[in-house]
Amino acid sequence: MTSRIKLAFAAAALALFSHAAMAQSEKPGVERLYVLNCGEGTAGDISRWTPGLNEGKSMDFVDSCYLVKHAKGWFLWDTGIADSVAAMPNGLVPADPKAVTWRRPKTLAAQLGVKPDDVKAMAVSHTHPDHSGNVELFPQAVLYVQKAEYDWPGANNEPRFKPSHPVEQLAGDKDVFGDGSVTILSTPGHTPGHQSLLVKLPKTGAVILSGDAVHFRDNWDNRRVPSMNVNKDQSAASMQKIADTLSREKAQLWINHDKAQRDSQKMAPEFYD
Repeated sequence: MTSRIKLAFAAAALALFSHAAMAQSEKPGVERLYVLNCGEGTAGDISRWTPGLNEGKSMDFVDSCYLVKHAKGWFLWDTGIADSVAAMPNGLVPADPKAVTWRRPKTLAAQLGVKPDDVKAMAVSHTHPDHSGNVELFPQAVLYVQKAEYDWPGANNEPRFKPSHPVEQLAGDKDVFGDGSVTILSTPGHTPGHQSLLVKLPKTGAVILSGDAVHFRDNWDNRRVPSMNVNKDQSAASMQKIADTLSREKAQLWINHDKAQRDSQKMAPEFYD
């Protein structure tokens, strides 16, 4: 074999090796999932979440947001209580004493670890203010929302989002990155266009982020539907859809407002991979 042929073979082998190494370094899919503290609160009377039970009983709630690092970019799920609440000494006190008094120990902006402009896509489980309070911190991020939620009139028939915010209105499930690693699940019932999120992590495995399809573990175990939900039958069907997905994907259910579960989780800047 001549030196020229040997050199050609070596160059080809090196090119193949470099391509393989590059492919290995550019791993597709989700790389990390960060849990962010997006509010802490106390419900004055949890019977509204457990109809017929717990009359007059209070409960501590938490509120989480989740930042996903995907090979294609950053994706934010839920935005929590408005950051402005952090400056309120007594928290955000509701007009109804049975509802939740929310506090904001840390702002979302302080926990991100990336610039808001780096977040190219986002979604909220629904438009209640403890989940959508900071949407406009990310005015350039494409917002994924169910059309039923987007069209649902807000207070005084006001729109629930700024019309200028870039949005993709959905009519069902959505594979966000096209590789099955981050999937929005349509789970209506709590609100007309409520949605949950399935995230597949390389080491942790699959996780479903509940939004408010369920508020705490006891409600999930007993399939209880809160009295404030807009549709009881849809709520029950959505919980069944989540249960079926948990079984099929061998996934964990992370319940947004469940304090006992959140207290056991790693919080940003720690992460799940």
